[in-house]
Amino acid sequence: MPQMLLPIFTTEVTLINPLIGFAKRDGRVYYFNGQMPIFVHDEGDLNSFKMFMAQLFVTGNATQSEINKVFGLNPINMKRWSKRYREGGPGAFYQREIKRTPRVMTPEVIDTAQALLDEAHTGKEVAEKLGLKANTLYKAIREGKLRQNNDLKKK
Repeated sequence: MPQMLLPIFTTEVTLINPLIGFAKRDGRVYYFNGQMPIFVHDEGDLNSFKMFMAQLFVTGNATQSEINKVFGLNPINMKRWSKRYREGGPGAFYQREIKRTPRVMTPEVIDTAQALLDEAHTGKEVAEKLGLKANTLYKAIREGKLRQNNDLKKK
């Protein structure tokens, strides 16, 4: 005869569903299946939280609605995390994000644009000479990547 699972949780455990619960102790979050701890992470470790929530859902141990309800999550977050988990496994949550490099305002373009601005060309003239959109050039000026001649600002 198969043994019945009788989950018994202490009062400090918050239930995700009848089989899975969690408790916060000393800055760490512990997840339980009955009395058996199944995962632990620091309270501030968002990547581990996302990974484990996706794992609970993908493995069928909890539904998206159960997880969303207990943690107050937006349903789209669980869908994104589940997709990431299915495509890259647990390691996908701990990879460094690739920083995007500028495509238009490269260091060379910024140097050339600054030289033209220093020669008293207007922003519009500089954008035309470099084949840039004027908005792109003005954004670089607003962000402090370029300095515009004070005499031209008054015109």
